[in-house]
Amino acid sequence: MRPSIHSLAGTDLSCIRDDRVLFEQLAFELVAGQVLLLEGKNGSGKTSLLRILCGFREPDVGALHWCGDAVKDSQFYAQMAYVGHLDGIKKELTVLENLKMSLALSSAGQYSIDQALSKVHLTGYDDILVQTLSAGQKRRLSLARLLITENVLWILDEPFTSLDKQGIALIETLMAEHCANGGMIVLTSHHDIDLPDVDVQRINLS
Repeated sequence: MRPSIHSLAGTDLSCIRDDRVLFEQLAFELVAGQVLLLEGKNGSGKTSLLRILCGFREPDVGALHWCGDAVKDSQFYAQMAYVGHLDGIKKELTVLENLKMSLALSSAGQYSIDQALSKVHLTGYDDILVQTLSAGQKRRLSLARLLITENVLWILDEPFTSLDKQGIALIETLMAEHCANGGMIVLTSHHDIDLPDVDVQRINLS
């Protein structure tokens, strides 16, 4: 699917918010096929680290490198997709319109829209307004966007929110498939993930 040379490295990362040090001297390296799970209690800096990775804010100290180059000098942002703890979908649009909008803003991925809807168990919901979906269905729709666009790195903030056991298992299957195809994932979760065939690194920020 894609070459297995991608890597993301953080060196000596520090984050300060309201004069409080959330984390400091944090280092990690993630390569294709791996998952980085960020753990820790609320307020420990998990979401702040994701915001730094996504470019929403700069680290107070330290640097990020994508495939050996400084993030700002690389193709990192074109190869990264972020799904936050909010669904990030337009409730006044239909399921199909939301996915078409996502596809228009990115390069086409491995799956067509129909295939992605099948993967997340939303076949037949094409013309349904998002505002009528359940919380779990909205969550699965937000994750379907990852399947129809070509992104090496998935950054996921609490991806299992609003999902039942079957929904959690479904997302874990999609995550394992993404890694098997040379993808990488950074996520936060209060739910311990079950990915026996994936190399999972863990950082506890508490």
